[in-house]
Amino acid sequence: MKKLLYLLALGLAGALRAANLECSALFADHMVLQREKPVAVWGWADAGETITVEFNGQKKGTQANADGKWMLKLDPMPANATSQNFLVTGSNSSSDKSKLRLLEFKDVLVGEVWLGSGQSNMERHVYQCLNFDAEKAAGNHPLIRHFGEGSKSSDTPQNKATGKWNVCTPETVGDFSASLYFMGRELQQNLNVPIGLIASSVGGTSITFWISEEAQSADPDVKANYDNSKKSYDAWLAKYDPEKSKEAYKAKLEAWQIEADKAKVEGKPEPAKPRDTDLSKKRGGPPAGLFNGKIAPLVPYTLRGIIWYQGEADSYNGKVQLYTKQLTALIKDWRKLWGEELPFAWAQLPNYAKGDADGWPLMREAMLNTLKVPKTGMVISIDIGESEDIHPKNKQEIGRRFALWALGDVYGLKVPETSGPLPAGHEIRGSKIILSFTHADGLKAREGKLKGFTIAGADKKFVPADAEIVNGKVVVSSSAVATPVAARYAWHADPECNLINDDNLPASPFRTDSQ
Repeated sequence: MKKLLYLLALGLAGALRAANLECSALFADHMVLQREKPVAVWGWADAGETITVEFNGQKKGTQANADGKWMLKLDPMPANATSQNFLVTGSNSSSDKSKLRLLEFKDVLVGEVWLGSGQSNMERHVYQCLNFDAEKAAGNHPLIRHFGEGSKSSDTPQNKATGKWNVCTPETVGDFSASLYFMGRELQQNLNVPIGLIASSVGGTSITFWISEEAQSADPDVKANYDNSKKSYDAWLAKYDPEKSKEAYKAKLEAWQIEADKAKVEGKPEPAKPRDTDLSKKRGGPPAGLFNGKIAPLVPYTLRGIIWYQGEADSYNGKVQLYTKQLTALIKDWRKLWGEELPFAWAQLPNYAKGDADGWPLMREAMLNTLKVPKTGMVISIDIGESEDIHPKNKQEIGRRFALWALGDVYGLKVPETSGPLPAGHEIRGSKIILSFTHADGLKAREGKLKGFTIAGADKKFVPADAEIVNGKVVVSSSAVATPVAARYAWHADPECNLINDDNLPASPFRTDSQ
């Protein structure tokens, strides 16, 4: 209970006494409660007020503390797709019924609840994805509900969320987080229970915005990055002028357009489009700002697990070297605050021609390395990106792959595979390197010969390698490298690669060398 109350206490210390009986905004009409776990319910009232919660045949009581905070837990419940009412009553005098205060939430279900967070590719809506007209027409799923967390960045941890639950209909589905929705749809169809989806994302934001200050202070390298980011943000904020910022970005875009048009005429690659760094800072706020504003208010709403789609903002300017530590810190931090080892998965960055040539592959590697954290998973998307668009539209497949991981690794159901092939070691035999994999049943090329492998000798000059599958392993070699020391696969921002398993899931990019 202490862990579950941590953020509630932190965010409300010294707060004024509540004037009205109130629940977190997560408790509302059309909500979905997590099945088979104790369900945390919390809110605010007058100090000392007696609170009673009634739902699904249960009746639980507690008392608001001196700050007006209250919390209780409902006993674990099985999934229930029957619409029910959820009652919260408060009274300062149990004998005087006229003083009772009542909150009533309608159309409440019990099922599976997942949180999705990250930057723009998690924020991306269904209406922005492939085949929206068809998705809209088919979007009648009354057992799927979506809560869009609408709060902003904050300097300190907040306690009150912003948003509402929407039932999935053709009219509402377009505004759902696409990756989260397509995962949820697969889960609903396979588990046959209600699905609650909580979306809390902001485009263009670094991971440093999403980890608590406390967690970022636990590692010297991450803390140094936090401190530098805080100094940079404070300096930026001191001189930030919204109008000047708009004009400066407009000038950058105009200059870029001239160069882009020139490159097109000359048949050269288009230069990278400038990013509005001021807008990113404004959205993210100070380091830990989005954790404070958009994650802290969600704790301790009872969840099954969390999915994450982020990393683009940290794949530039040398930031990527810290990412494994940062993502590990985020996972451990959020698990600590929710008080359990919640399953956690993320989407590895897809192919993208305009990604940083060094940073994009290194970010994929950082994500691959984070799989060492227990009860985690990774969606490999190296085959479904778009070379010219940082926001690939095929979120249907991203969601399906998240669901495969969840169905197999979280729910223990028999699925074909939960991941594409992952590197599992190598050995050097003469002029050849033999690569081993997990999740490798039916290892094959998607079409034609294997592509995407390179090999190098002691000089670390990588050249294209011949690759073939032998007894479930990949053997790579090159006539130009007599004594190889390292191999790489899909080690490029936008690689040409085609290694898959029998379920057509792609292999993760990787390298056998660490430098």
